[in-house]
Amino acid sequence: MKLADVDPFIGTQPTDLPAPTGLAARWWWPKPQIGNTHPGATYPLGMVSACAFSGAYPTGYGEYALSTEGVPPRMRDRPEASGVTHFQQSGTGAIRKYYNYLRVTPMIDSLDELGRAWAITQEEAAPGSSVFTLENGIRGEITVGPKSAVHRYTFPETTDARLVVDLSVGGLDIPYGATVPLRAHLESLDAGEAQGEIVVEGTPLAMHLQADAPRWRQLLWYDRRLMPGGRRLDFDAIRPTTMRPFGLMWQGAVTAGQTVELRIGFSLRGVDQARDNLRRDCPAGTDFETRRSATRASWAQHLEQIQVGGADRAEDRTVLGTALYHSLIKPAFAPDESPQWPAAGPYAFDICTMWDIYRTQLPLISLLRPDRAVELANALIRICEEEGNFPIGYRMAKGSDRFSRQATGLAHTLLADLCAAGAEGIDWDWALVHMLADLRRAYGEDFLTTGRADPISHTLDIAFAYWCTARVADRVGDGSAAAECRRLASRWRNAFDERTGLLRDSTFYEGTKHNYSHRITHDMAGRIALAGGEERYVRILDAFFGYGADPVVQPGADPSRDEMARGYALGRFEGLNNEPDLDAPWAYMYAGRADRTAEIVHDGLHQMFAASPGGLPGNDDSGGLSSWVVWASLGLFPVAGQDLFLVNAPAWPDAEIDLPGGVPLRIETTGFRAVGRGTGPQYVQHVTWNGGPLTRTWLTGRELRAGGTLRVALGDEPGAWGREVRPPSHPAAAAAARGL
Repeated sequence: MKLADVDPFIGTQPTDLPAPTGLAARWWWPKPQIGNTHPGATYPLGMVSACAFSGAYPTGYGEYALSTEGVPPRMRDRPEASGVTHFQQSGTGAIRKYYNYLRVTPMIDSLDELGRAWAITQEEAAPGSSVFTLENGIRGEITVGPKSAVHRYTFPETTDARLVVDLSVGGLDIPYGATVPLRAHLESLDAGEAQGEIVVEGTPLAMHLQADAPRWRQLLWYDRRLMPGGRRLDFDAIRPTTMRPFGLMWQGAVTAGQTVELRIGFSLRGVDQARDNLRRDCPAGTDFETRRSATRASWAQHLEQIQVGGADRAEDRTVLGTALYHSLIKPAFAPDESPQWPAAGPYAFDICTMWDIYRTQLPLISLLRPDRAVELANALIRICEEEGNFPIGYRMAKGSDRFSRQATGLAHTLLADLCAAGAEGIDWDWALVHMLADLRRAYGEDFLTTGRADPISHTLDIAFAYWCTARVADRVGDGSAAAECRRLASRWRNAFDERTGLLRDSTFYEGTKHNYSHRITHDMAGRIALAGGEERYVRILDAFFGYGADPVVQPGADPSRDEMARGYALGRFEGLNNEPDLDAPWAYMYAGRADRTAEIVHDGLHQMFAASPGGLPGNDDSGGLSSWVVWASLGLFPVAGQDLFLVNAPAWPDAEIDLPGGVPLRIETTGFRAVGRGTGPQYVQHVTWNGGPLTRTWLTGRELRAGGTLRVALGDEPGAWGREVRPPSHPAAAAAARGL
């Protein structure tokens, strides 16, 4: 993909897709119908982002308020900004604060106006940069490096222009959404240079600032009043009820079109490291254009790893290019920046959350950038070592957010895939220690003592995590641990009710037992047998995806409890609006019905996404949803934790993935016809892999990573391919399956 294929505004507005038809009209969307993305400047998997700040939910950008169901309510009547803030989530939901620190506001008004919002009259965005014009005529341009941000502002002619840095701002303008620094210090060092640090959510965020504002005054300010001659501000204990805004300002005269640049280096380990980070990202002489060009080049390198061709479909290219872009924004990698422990090494935050990304995004990063996947794995191991658990969610805040109701044991999935890939650079003996220890804590204790954990979906999480752990135990030669883990992995059965073929009644996070019942497990053959065999399992899946059902009505703005209850009672696929059933369309393959997978993926890909601000069906969730688009477009899907890739009809006539080491993976088709909204799906007729027939419906990770050519013959009617051979299952021994 190319830089021009990316539209960062996709997902910034409420879902505005054409009314779904066919199968897609039977799916029900319970969660917020907005992507919750932002068009700010980002760096691939970088530490820093920067975006125009309106205070809206959840990224600080836009016009919409907090929403957990249906169409989000408006919070602003227009696009507006009170400045530019740093550090934003990407596509997440259910977040009330965090981030949007260090607001930079260009002004031609008095300092008393600080905090007001100006309408944005013009706005542009591209990978690595964001540009906007305010109603007061000031033009702002933002770019970022791995650990830095660079601003450039163009003012109208005035004798009293200001560039104001506010260190007291954080969070969102929603109830309970503000983040207040606990401690802070700010020091004016020299003309055009300053440094400071704030402690927020228990984490120190340091910054080093350099401004190219010749002959401008440089002043500290407190409570919107200037402090002439002041060199330092120190606040040792800030109370939210008594805090007053504070910061730094440059002030002077400008001619029309004159620009002022501000460079900021960030660190979680003090002002000296923030200064060093700025020097690395912006060596002496680096201006805005130089930094932006370097960041765009990095984005181009990442995006060009996947190329598609053979069809002139600009809108579809934009959907795919933007999906790949959104897949590579988070997690935020910050090597050598852990604020909680002094050792150097991998560190990452904005793992928000593993529940969102473990099935789709992490396998994509592992394939395209295995070095970063290893870096993340080592960061997770270190977090577990220091904090006692693998995190389910981790932000730039003291202590991991465990999101305990969501899921558990998900880091094991990433580790199992990397182990199967033969990844170097991980101490697998040490990884095994923490994988085993993590599974014995929290919900894991109930699982060990009673054979199950509630919410019942946690039983599936933990059982699969034990299966993943067994693979690592095999690698390090710990046979007894491997055998014990496989015995415990067989307890997935305890989660199911054999009368219904579904999970037992329980509480469920954002879904029902139907949404959680169709995840792909390590023993799908046993799962299908428990449901009564393949025919009955296919009937259960058909009901879940709405085959033969009437169209549904989606929740609107502020849906009532009764409306939501009626929707949940459908027990229906959530149409890519939510995470629990992202892998469910591929469950059909384990019952010999690849044709059903093709139909569902086709309708999902071509009816649930569009190249428009309202072109996402729900929260993008740190790239978890966008990664689904990338995989589905290529005609592949990763079975996370099992190092397995299922094959389906591609959405492009041909594609090429540039794997690490310059090895290409080519996906070619014959019989391809234009597909899209309003067209029927195509079905796989037969497949060859490197010239030989592929009668199975999957490739192993070893095969895929070695590169080659996958040639897929397509037709308009289901064929015999995928009817006979099933993807591998890994049942435990019968004796183990009988035990708790």
